[in-house]
Amino acid sequence: MMTAPTSTPPSAQVRIIASSQSWVEGEAVRQLEAVARSPGMRLAVGLPDLHPGKGAPVGAAFASEGLLYPYLVGNDIGCGMGLWDVDLLARKAKAERWAARLDLEGPWDGDTDGFLAEHGVKASGFEMALGTVGGGNHFAEIQRVDAVHDGKTFDALGLKGERLLLLVHSGSRGLGEATLRAHVDRHGAGGLAQDSADARKYLTRHDHAVEWGRANRALVARRMLDGIGATGRRVLDVCHNSVTPLKLEGCACWLHRKGAAPWDQGPVVIPGSRGSLSYLVLPVGDGSASAYSLAHGAGRKWNRTNARERMRERFSAESLTRTSFKSHVICEDRDLLFEEAPPAYKPIDRVVTDLVEAGLVRVVATLAPVLTYKTRAHARS
Repeated sequence: MMTAPTSTPPSAQVRIIASSQSWVEGEAVRQLEAVARSPGMRLAVGLPDLHPGKGAPVGAAFASEGLLYPYLVGNDIGCGMGLWDVDLLARKAKAERWAARLDLEGPWDGDTDGFLAEHGVKASGFEMALGTVGGGNHFAEIQRVDAVHDGKTFDALGLKGERLLLLVHSGSRGLGEATLRAHVDRHGAGGLAQDSADARKYLTRHDHAVEWGRANRALVARRMLDGIGATGRRVLDVCHNSVTPLKLEGCACWLHRKGAAPWDQGPVVIPGSRGSLSYLVLPVGDGSASAYSLAHGAGRKWNRTNARERMRERFSAESLTRTSFKSHVICEDRDLLFEEAPPAYKPIDRVVTDLVEAGLVRVVATLAPVLTYKTRAHARS
C-alpha cells in the first residue's frame, strides 16, 4: 500500500492500494488528493484500477463526515455487476450462432411495471431503457470457468466448473443521470449537509436508482438468457457507484464508492477487458484500510480519445470482434469498439494481485469470455 505524495497535505488521509509494479496515472492521484481536501472528508482511497475521471477519479472510495457529495457517486448511480449461473454446459456454447441473433437494444416487449413490482422497485419514468445494457464500459458477457482456485467457496456458491456463467455490468441508465442533474443544477459539485432536506431528497432518489439498476441487470440477464435458450440463477449482485452510511474509527461517515466494488457484501467479480479473464474473488482480512472497497475492474490505461486513435492504427474493426480467447464481441458502434479494445485497459492480473498482496481478497475462480454483448448499430437510431 502506497501513501500518495503531496506538497500540500490534504485534510483527509490518502491511501493508494497498489504495488510499485502497478502503473497509476499522476492525474488520477492529483484528483484523489483534490477530493481529499473537500470539507468533511476523512479518508480517500485509490484502488489498483484508479484512473482519472470527470472531476474525481474512478476506482476510488471516499469517507466524509457530516456532508455527502453526489458528484462523487456520479451520474450512473447504482451501476454494478451481477453474476448468473447458467443452466447450460460450456461445451454446448454456440457463440457464433448467438452472436448473430442476440439483440438487447430497444425497449423490452414484456410488462416492465410488473417486472419491477416483482423486484420491489417502483417505476421511474425511464422504463423504455429497462433491460438495456447502455454504452461506455457496460456489457453482458457469457463466460466459461477457466480455473477454480478455491473449490470450497466455489462449491458453496452452487457453481459447477462445466457450466456457463453470465456477467452483467450495467446501471440505472437515464435515472441516475437525471438524479445527478437535479443536484448539480442547484449545488454544482458542492456537498450536502447530512441532515438537510436536500440530502434526504437526494438519498431517496439515489436509493431508488440503486434498486432500479439492480432490477435492470436482472432484466438484461433475462433477455440474454432468453436469447440463448437457457435459464439462470443469480449468484451475486453488487453496486459500484453509491453513497452509504459507514462507521469509520467510531465516527458516523458517508462512504462514496466511485467505480469501486464492496468488500463487505460477499464474493464479487472483478472483470478485465473483453479480451482477458475475469476474477471471482472472496473478500478476506480487514477491509478498513481500503474503506471496505475493492477494485471494480481493470481500470482504463488510455482515455477514450487516445484509445480510438491508437487502436485504429493497429487494428481493423473486424479484428476486434474476436479475442485471443476465440470469444465473440457484439459491438456495432465502431468508435466504442476501438475505445473498449483490450489494450486500452490495465492488466487485470496485476490489479487482482495487488488486492491479494494487500490481504483484501482470495481468488476463487477465473472466468474466460465466450461472448461479449456491447451494442447493436440501431441503438443510435
